[in-house]
Amino acid sequence: MATTHVEQGVDVSRSIRILECAVVTPEATVLQSPAQFVALPLYDGEIGIAPGRAPLIGRLGYGELRLVEGDTTRRYYVDGGFVQVSGDHVTVLTNRAVPADQLDAAVAREQLDVARSRPAHNVDLLAIRDRNVAQARAQLRIALRNQ
Repeated sequence: MATTHVEQGVDVSRSIRILECAVVTPEATVLQSPAQFVALPLYDGEIGIAPGRAPLIGRLGYGELRLVEGDTTRRYYVDGGFVQVSGDHVTVLTNRAVPADQLDAAVAREQLDVARSRPAHNVDLLAIRDRNVAQARAQLRIALRNQ
């Protein structure tokens, strides 16, 4: 989708390309929306996606998905999964996607304390504890940022 942008009497003839972003969980399509820019948490850092980006498949981490459309930024907590970029389509497959304004910092703090106190007597328990800590930290960070 392309639109023409005109600013206060100046004819800007270039087109603005738009991404089409879909966020899907096992239960439902949480979001299907146009965006000018999408930022996602990969397992090893953050990535920004603008229209015209090369194709990509990436593994998501726990963190904040940001969707920018005009002057509006929508924020979601995503709980791992995968992202696929093909053309101007961004598809996010995740276990859970929660609007940032629905996260509660007090609940996230409590989850972090519980996760930190879990026993880790073997490699499997350590992996579970580390995952729970990472999820709770990401939720707390997003909840505090969006208060």
